[in-house]
Amino acid sequence: MTVTMAEATETAQAVVLPEIADPSRVAPRDARQLSGLFFDQLGVLEEGTREYQYARNTLIEMNMSLVRFAAGRFRSRGPDEMEDIVQVGMIGLIKAIDRFDLTREVEFTTFAVPYIVGEIKRFFRDTTWAVHVPRRLQEARIHLAKATEELRTRLGRTPTVQELSQLMCLSVEEVNEARLASNGYSSSSLDAATGSGDEGEAALADYIGADDHDLELVEDFHALAPMIAGLDDRERRIIHMRFVDELTQAQIGEHLGVSQMHVSRLLNRTLTKLRTGMLTTH
Repeated sequence: MTVTMAEATETAQAVVLPEIADPSRVAPRDARQLSGLFFDQLGVLEEGTREYQYARNTLIEMNMSLVRFAAGRFRSRGPDEMEDIVQVGMIGLIKAIDRFDLTREVEFTTFAVPYIVGEIKRFFRDTTWAVHVPRRLQEARIHLAKATEELRTRLGRTPTVQELSQLMCLSVEEVNEARLASNGYSSSSLDAATGSGDEGEAALADYIGADDHDLELVEDFHALAPMIAGLDDRERRIIHMRFVDELTQAQIGEHLGVSQMHVSRLLNRTLTKLRTGMLTTH
């Protein structure tokens, strides 16, 4: 059902709000005028009643165009994020409706847009960091970006840390901390394509990191532990003195009261026993 402005005004005098079949399809210009009527009645209706809910819900739907308008400022974020941006903007619209006061003599659109934009910016600030950092550093990153751009325009080059420090009224350490925190704002998948390699498209993981060959030692140590435990006391003592205490065979012989040649034979026999056990295990 289409409601003209004359009908709406006449109905308002009877303190009965017009029934609008699809408030979201009301033109923005008509929505601005009808909003005044609905806000006027919202102020006198009892909260929680069906009439109050109708007035509030209609105001929300009629002013969805404000959310789409505000969200348009962030279209550079990409189409994948626009749905989330609009949803967050709706929260800002609802807050604006609940806090709007007709006695301020301010247009609702003027009042609502900062609420919507603020809610969207808060969403980006709180949820789009790839790594969680303190709010203080999140805000410092924004100031750092603005200061960097201002000085780059003024100086015609990338500003130094000292120059940023003076402009931002922060210490050099705080500026460096903010720059380091900025690295946590976004991240890339290790599977992200970085171009074409010799065998086709290459991923980021192909260029960073390497196989840790020491991991093999961990497996060897786990396999070796029960074998060492199976040696007799003298064999374990020789292994400990040679490879933990790093004593020479002559020094080991002095501790055991035997010749260096005898220590060499005992050590070779023990190592052969351990090596055979490792090969059998693998």
